[in-house]
Amino acid sequence: MNHVLGIYSYCAKSHTGVGTTMKRGEAQTYYYVTRTDVDEFILQPLNQYDIPSGVIIKLSKKDFLTSYSPEPGYYEKKSFPALKSLEAKISKGEQFYEDGSLDESEKEFAKALIMDPENTRANLGMGSVLSAKGNRKKLENILEILINKDDTFMNEQRQQFNTFAISLRKQSLYDHALRFYTKAIELNSDDENLYFNLSRVHYDMGNNGMALQHIEKALEIQPDMEWAQKFKSYIEKRMQNA
Repeated sequence: MNHVLGIYSYCAKSHTGVGTTMKRGEAQTYYYVTRTDVDEFILQPLNQYDIPSGVIIKLSKKDFLTSYSPEPGYYEKKSFPALKSLEAKISKGEQFYEDGSLDESEKEFAKALIMDPENTRANLGMGSVLSAKGNRKKLENILEILINKDDTFMNEQRQQFNTFAISLRKQSLYDHALRFYTKAIELNSDDENLYFNLSRVHYDMGNNGMALQHIEKALEIQPDMEWAQKFKSYIEKRMQNA
């Protein structure tokens, strides 16, 4: 588990012009910083709402301490309240979704995405709503954001991602589900559940050979996976009767 260090700033100096016309300037960027147990420092820039968003940077202890300065009180006064507000909107959206109030859910996720357009959880929630409402055109945009965002597939997001991808499969959005699971496996190649679910997608598409290939990979990772054993037998019977 990462340890939150707070907000740090980086000051980039610039020069324009030459000689007597040279002008010096400084641009300060603020970062949300956490530290791992092995002294690796994880930085993410703050957006205009003081929320960590965008490209994640990883630095050694030496590189971090020599280039970044602490900003005492910034996290408590600005980022923490903003993050609480963002969390409240996402939680409301998820609760409305659970209750079947899709319009209200969409409104809350939209508010969250204004604050942090790259937020994985908000995008997953909005994608679920759009999928449930059958709004395929808007869903396409959300899917592109998610599929091209590496932190979508980080371990702490895995369960939410998996639930979303399952819903894509159940609504016959097979191509999108395949893209999600393929991307996820690139980053989590030792997760037997991803191979199992990818096998299910191929099975639903009628690709029995690919379905068998992926279920065998799931069993290679976890031989005692009972539901995978049963599904493998089911696929083999389907192939024999084809």
